[in-house]
Amino acid sequence: MTAPTEGPGTGHSGRSWFISVLTVAALVGVVLHFGEVETFLQLLARAHPLWLAVAILLQLSTYVSVASGWSAVLRRAGSPQPFGKLLRIAITKLFADQAVPSAGMGGNVLLVDQLMALGSARGTAVAVLLISMIGYYAAYAVLAIAMLFILWLHDRATVFMAGLVTSFLLVALAIPSLALWLRQRGSRPLPPRLEHIGVVRSLLETVAQAPSALLRDRPLLCMVALYNGLIFLADAASLFACLLALDQPVGFGTAFIALIMASIVVTLGPVPLGLGSFEATSTTTLHLLGVPVEAAFAATMLLRILTLWLPLLPGVVLLQWTQTKTRNHRSEMTASSSETDRPG
Repeated sequence: MTAPTEGPGTGHSGRSWFISVLTVAALVGVVLHFGEVETFLQLLARAHPLWLAVAILLQLSTYVSVASGWSAVLRRAGSPQPFGKLLRIAITKLFADQAVPSAGMGGNVLLVDQLMALGSARGTAVAVLLISMIGYYAAYAVLAIAMLFILWLHDRATVFMAGLVTSFLLVALAIPSLALWLRQRGSRPLPPRLEHIGVVRSLLETVAQAPSALLRDRPLLCMVALYNGLIFLADAASLFACLLALDQPVGFGTAFIALIMASIVVTLGPVPLGLGSFEATSTTTLHLLGVPVEAAFAATMLLRILTLWLPLLPGVVLLQWTQTKTRNHRSEMTASSSETDRPG
């Protein structure tokens, strides 16, 4: 199966602009977080290397989980792709999600574009996106409810926390519901005012191409949700390992609550690279659960450095490499088309 070809320049400027935004966001993050390098080195000096190694391995496992979910959808669609290439896309997508959070959707444009570059049909690529989105928010919502339940069991739940989780659940329900509604509309005409908005019209046309059979495959949806749940649990386990690396004998539940609460705050108020909001929420939550504030901040910083800096450099490099490769591929296809159309 080959990817649909596009005319010269079609969509190219939009993708180049988006990748430029991601790169600039990454550079801004490097500048603003430059002081973290010194902090990180200081933390490394007093942290247990074994637990740091565990945290790094757990973070690497998140890329494997992301790629595994996509691989499951592609196999079911009859368009399997090499796992190594999906792993490369996972790195760039997680980097994009960090650079431009947008409620966890920053890398979705790149996902569809790169799957098509691998040879998947647009409809299949969009199905991967939609099913991944549904699985992501389904797992996220279940874990958010579980976090609130754990807090309630220990009499730590507050009205503010309940309101925060409720607000998030509305977002978690609204985003995939909107995507599915667009899919069910198919190619029916939009209201006149929306019809003239090119971005909206293009989005509807793209989403409508996703095979409906895949979106109704409940075992597949559950499998993808499970993979996404593993990502959150790996992040929580990474924070747990960071706390243990700093000699803080806490339970896994403490790290889990802090991770989910901080993630919800970042999702509801997306800031490029999650600057400040994640750190403040995680540190405060850990402290409220009994961790000394200095240790809570240090463990959070260790986690953020692992999740932010680990994919940062390879993410930028892979984005630029993929952009160059895609541009060369389009040039070859255009040249081939010109040769075919040339009169004999």
